[in-house]
Amino acid sequence: MVDLTALLTDLAEESAALDRVVARLPALAWERETPSPGWTVAHQIAHLAWTDYVALLAVTEPEEFASRLARVRPERLADEGAEEFRTAPAALLEGWRTGRAALAEALARVPGGTRIAWIGTRMAPASMVTARLMETWAHGQDVHDALCLPRPATARLRHIAHLGFRTLGHGFATYGRPLPTAPVRVELAAPDGDTWSYGPVEAADRVTGPALDFCLLVTQRRHRADLALTATGPVATEWLDVAQAFAGPPGRGRPVGGRAERLPGGSTGQGPAGAAAGD
Repeated sequence: MVDLTALLTDLAEESAALDRVVARLPALAWERETPSPGWTVAHQIAHLAWTDYVALLAVTEPEEFASRLARVRPERLADEGAEEFRTAPAALLEGWRTGRAALAEALARVPGGTRIAWIGTRMAPASMVTARLMETWAHGQDVHDALCLPRPATARLRHIAHLGFRTLGHGFATYGRPLPTAPVRVELAAPDGDTWSYGPVEAADRVTGPALDFCLLVTQRRHRADLALTATGPVATEWLDVAQAFAGPPGRGRPVGGRAERLPGGSTGQGPAGAAAGD
């Protein structure tokens, strides 16, 4: 059984780690462009604050949540949300802190068995927490990349790796490809030297490599050619081209060694993030 309290603790720690990075930035650094064209460091944090806000609406005011989403074209949600919440650094940081705390409190009170309406799906509270952790880490990677800061891998990556495996079918469907019928085995080298494994051990199709690289792939923060992942079998090989752990339209990811392309309508395809499949 999923421990929601432990998940919420990991989400809080992931958020706090990113908070410590941006809290000490001078004002000009908040305007530095990140690997998502048109998005500054401020846009990345504003996007997280906005998504926490609409997630809180989904939990506490589902009718207002549905109405709000209906007023914006899906491909514009991420950009418009980031612009709406982008403000002066001090106010933005305080708003993000307040919003994520309110969301955590609301999710902790959701009765067991409840499924929360979200963007294109319905999720259990644990799935929503996992999605928030995944997105916080992914957009945090954009911030670290923009600032040229090193970032240690942590055990919290196991949540993103698990979500990345669970959304295998979502990746194929999002890109309009037939759902695979062959199972895939994933074996990842964890930051502490352990191995995280998913899928049947006898599966012919396999993905192996560092857990960090797998998380960078499924969040589309690196091109597969820049990662130390090995795919064996046709399904595994194709999966690495379409892997997408976040909801929304197909992302463009990153070109080899480079930055994301701009999608029509302004989005880079890196959000809105969320669990692509409920549990």
